[in-house]
Amino acid sequence: MAQDHQAKIDAGQDYLLDEQVGYLLRKAYQRNSLIFSELVPGNLTTTQFAVMVRLQDQGPMSQNLLGRSVAMDGATTKGVVDRLVARGLLRTAPDPEDRRRHLISLSETGAEAVAAACLAAKEVTRATLSPLRPAERKTFLRLLHRLI
Repeated sequence: MAQDHQAKIDAGQDYLLDEQVGYLLRKAYQRNSLIFSELVPGNLTTTQFAVMVRLQDQGPMSQNLLGRSVAMDGATTKGVVDRLVARGLLRTAPDPEDRRRHLISLSETGAEAVAAACLAAKEVTRATLSPLRPAERKTFLRLLHRLI
């Protein structure tokens, strides 16, 4: 019997998907994304929202810097920026200090949209963490910060 158990372990049959960090993080993210889509106005994705909040907080910046500041690769950043520009939420302009580069910024419409979205996003965080007690929420967020 012990040999059978060891054979299962050696074959990877003791791997419990429901106990794996990646699987659990993905399920938690799916839950958060669903809450986000239900509560945040403006038909924004979480990545679009992150880009807009970063621009709100830090002002105009290059597409490269913007992508790095929200942990997105260049191709993803370009797609997000292009879609938000097409919707009139962002604008691009030549960098006055380096004409080879463009700066991305919020349009007036984008600034209004992100302000409304930020109000709702606070509720998204509250709802996402609602199964946890207040002390657990603080611990959970502290531990997530340690992972990144």
